[in-house]
Amino acid sequence: MSDSIYLYSPSWILTAAFALALTISTTLKVWLGIRQARHVALHRNYVPKAFSQNVPLSAHRKAADYTIAKARAGMLELAMGVIVLVAWTLLGGLSALNSSLIQWLGGGMIQQIALLTSFVLVSGLLDLPLTLYQTFVIEERFGFNKMTLRLWLIDLSKSCVIGGLVGLPIAALILWLMGAAGNQWWLWAWCVWMGFNLLLLLIYPAFIAPLFNKFTPLDDELLKARVTALMQRCGFSAKGLFVMDGSKRSAHANAYFTGFGAAKRVVFYDTLLSRLSAAEVDAVLAHELGHFRHWHIGKRILMMFGLSLLCFSLVGWLANQVWFYQGLGVDPNLNAPNDGLALLLFMLSLPVFGFFLTPILAALSRRHEFEADAYAVAKTSGPDLYTALLKLYEDNATTLTPDPFYAKVYYSHPPASERLARIALQTL
Repeated sequence: MSDSIYLYSPSWILTAAFALALTISTTLKVWLGIRQARHVALHRNYVPKAFSQNVPLSAHRKAADYTIAKARAGMLELAMGVIVLVAWTLLGGLSALNSSLIQWLGGGMIQQIALLTSFVLVSGLLDLPLTLYQTFVIEERFGFNKMTLRLWLIDLSKSCVIGGLVGLPIAALILWLMGAAGNQWWLWAWCVWMGFNLLLLLIYPAFIAPLFNKFTPLDDELLKARVTALMQRCGFSAKGLFVMDGSKRSAHANAYFTGFGAAKRVVFYDTLLSRLSAAEVDAVLAHELGHFRHWHIGKRILMMFGLSLLCFSLVGWLANQVWFYQGLGVDPNLNAPNDGLALLLFMLSLPVFGFFLTPILAALSRRHEFEADAYAVAKTSGPDLYTALLKLYEDNATTLTPDPFYAKVYYSHPPASERLARIALQTL
């Protein structure tokens, strides 16, 4: 009788559900990664017919090799991630860390902040080897990495300082609300979190991004005139047009809008400007304008509002359930707050269950990309957008032959063949 009661206890059910979701999601990720690597390798030695006149075989092979290398590194990252996740949860790592800090600091706000800080630091240290490998081995091998170890260490130091200055006060405020705002703490915490994210949209372009990259006003008068005319034609305004020294760290190229409201600014990577013609830059910028015209950014912010509200309300309920802690390998504190534990356990378990939403979110993002492309074709030139994207695919070593199923699950942007084919049709 006692065994049957244990089998149907909420904590056991959560343990089983977590283990099952982790097993299924990991198996799917491995299967998808193998499919991607095999499919790309199978098509490595010939360029798809639609691109045979524009993409040299050497570039196509480079993209295939780069994709396969990243897929293999992704497998290693996945294996390490699963091991670390299980160690934190079901094997009691988080529980042991929490108990040690309680013995040292007692059970109060300082201990909870120390728990969050220790978790972030340990997790960051565990991620370092793979981060270094991806940057200084894979990216270096294919000619993309431009960073020195010194610059990498400087960036890491800046990130840690900014993370501490920004993250610790927010964490302390949320922990304080969890203990002082009653059963509805999660609603107040959600308001603080969303306000913080909106504030970041305003201050990041002007105060945080310049700590890592140099932003100079666009000084190409011809291009400046074209871009300004395009934005006026599309009914947009920005606080400035800037060139970012992306080549300082990577050979990858891009352009983007950043900021919010009156703080919006247009940023071009210097690598992008060195590769594309003025008309092609126009077309790429028109694509970014298309995201704003179709309210994609606003829709994503609203989605973030809704999902984060759901998450905070769920944490608000789970934080009071003993089985939530026990089911994930943690003994809750009896004489001290469990707020930090609740936040960490939720953060650790959410990706396991949230993985199954990945195909839906990816499909929505691809639809937005198609709409932005259509807007760019209507406002500029379809052929210019086509050639610009083709250059960017080649320069960024983006494979032209991804596994179709892998692309449907993961790709936030349409595969090159689908995207360029649709642009070609819209241009006719």
